Amino acid sequence: MDQGKVEAITHWPQPGSIKELQRFLGFANFYRRFIKNYSLLSSPLTSLLRNRPKSLSWNPMATEAFHQLKQAFKTAPILAHPGNRELLAIKLALEEWRHWLEGAKVPFEVITDHRNLEYLREAKRLNHRQARWALFFTRFDFKVTYRPGSQNNRADALSRLHQADPEPESPEPILPPAMIVSPIQWDINRLIEQENLQHPAPPGGPEGKLFVPPQHWITLLDLAHTSPGSGNPGRRRTLSLLQQRYWWPSMNQDTSRYLKGCSVCAIANTPRRLPEGKLVPLPIPERPWTHIGVDFMTDLPLSQGNTCVLVVVDRFSKSCKLIPLKGLPTAFEAAEALFHNVFRHFSIPEDIISDRGPQFISRVWSAFFRLLGVSVSLSSGYHPQTNGQTERKIQEIGRFLRVYCHRNQDSWSQYLPWAEYAQNSLQQSTTGLTPFQCVLGYQPPLFPWSGEPSEVPAVDHWFRQSERVWDSAHVHLQRAVRRHKEQADARRRPTPQYQPGQLVWLSTRDIRLRLPCRKLSPRYIGPFTIERQLNEVTYRLQLPAQAW
Repeated sequence: MDQGKVEAITHWPQPGSIKELQRFLGFANFYRRFIKNYSLLSSPLTSLLRNRPKSLSWNPMATEAFHQLKQAFKTAPILAHPGNRELLAIKLALEEWRHWLEGAKVPFEVITDHRNLEYLREAKRLNHRQARWALFFTRFDFKVTYRPGSQNNRADALSRLHQADPEPESPEPILPPAMIVSPIQWDINRLIEQENLQHPAPPGGPEGKLFVPPQHWITLLDLAHTSPGSGNPGRRRTLSLLQQRYWWPSMNQDTSRYLKGCSVCAIANTPRRLPEGKLVPLPIPERPWTHIGVDFMTDLPLSQGNTCVLVVVDRFSKSCKLIPLKGLPTAFEAAEALFHNVFRHFSIPEDIISDRGPQFISRVWSAFFRLLGVSVSLSSGYHPQTNGQTERKIQEIGRFLRVYCHRNQDSWSQYLPWAEYAQNSLQQSTTGLTPFQCVLGYQPPLFPWSGEPSEVPAVDHWFRQSERVWDSAHVHLQRAVRRHKEQADARRRPTPQYQPGQLVWLSTRDIRLRLPCRKLSPRYIGPFTIERQLNEVTYRLQLPAQAW
């Protein structure tokens, strides 16, 4: 710092003309970014030059502003040493072009107009920040050169010339070329070479490949496929890894056979094929209400004391019965509701299909219907398509209730009889008839008050008409089931044939394993023994008692 310059600012005379004031403000503007509230301090002075006056009208406020600015010129931060900012500029520049400068073979030069930075590498006393930066600078080979500001002009094209990159030198391999075969080198090579010396390889093999005798095939396949360096690749990549050095006549077939029996791949690989097993439709009933499906429609708001609906669907006519309940019933309460609302109107059915809810798998449910002579069919786990008719009926009933009581949701119980009437009045695509026509033999009027109902036919005529309607419905059902099976089978592979006693792998897609991450969990577990075949596509496995 120049003490003479500080003294010159201290004795700066008060401006007596407009030009002198402009000269002072011009000097002040150079340091304005270092003076806090500069605009507020200089405002009394700049106001004297407003509207281009012809003479200077000095006032006490301008005098006070003039002395405050002179004091600001002589105090921090203007008188603070600026070398730390220059050093920061060097650090930021090296960070920006680090990928060009770090590790350069030729030293580079940093030119600055701050002479003190020439001694950057020789400084003995550094603060904590400067010490961290100095450690960063050790990664570069450079020198700092001082150049006065008057000579430190902008860089031109000539200053940017650089030497052409030298030709890259090929690095020497650490291992001799004879040892470089693939990313993995196995000790089995020595055994194979000894075998080939005693028993020469058969003719016709590719040149430069090592013939592998049959006794070493499995060992070599184990090393190529299951070692951590290969990571259990597929057939093509395993074969490619082997073909880099080895060969034998049946290499392709043996590799495929080996991978099919790899237990690690069976556990970890995600299947990319279509699901196995063609669709097996449920048997078509001969008449209405002999085979029914049941399920619950839950999570409804309280309406007339009810929060749940027991949905019963006739699998022949697609007719439904909607029974409101106060909540999810027990197994005995659900069986009683069926008896009072369905069986006493349509007779006891032959079969009831349901999901695996707690009511339907209980001993009470099974014992109740066993005494009535009714078979109980449960859908497979994670396979709601088994009771798909009831599932779709619940969706249609939910849509009906949303339409008519979405604003007054606590009145859904009042609309439930109309939902049942509407569902039984709609033509079904599978039968070509409405459920009313299929069960009663005729279609009741949709609006009883809009016309006279038709006369009831004679009993014998009613039976003959009903039989004709049922036959027609049966034909349509068979056609719909056949069409549905064709569409489903187009996305499935043929059903594999297994025998009791065979070992199979079990998919974990629908099993909750006690493992922290599902992505890293095995895709299959087992193998497990088949106990018996339940139907064309379902088998019972002998599973361990403990959970996974």
